[in-house]
Amino acid sequence: METYSFLREVADSWGLLAMFTVFLGVIFWAFRPGSRDIHEDTANIPFRHDSKPAPESGAPAEH
Repeated sequence: METYSFLREVADSWGLLAMFTVFLGVIFWAFRPGSRDIHEDTANIPFRHDSKPAPESGAPAEH
């Protein structure tokens, strides 16, 4: 069997299985129990230091 045909057969069967396994691992890691707090904290980073509303458009920014 030539090398190309062998590698193509491996990629068609075992490569697909490997990619699917990695995909399931990533999905499980993202939705694992106990990760909700980490995801909520990360999602709220832009709002962490908001102590006053943003200035109106056209108004000079206060420092």
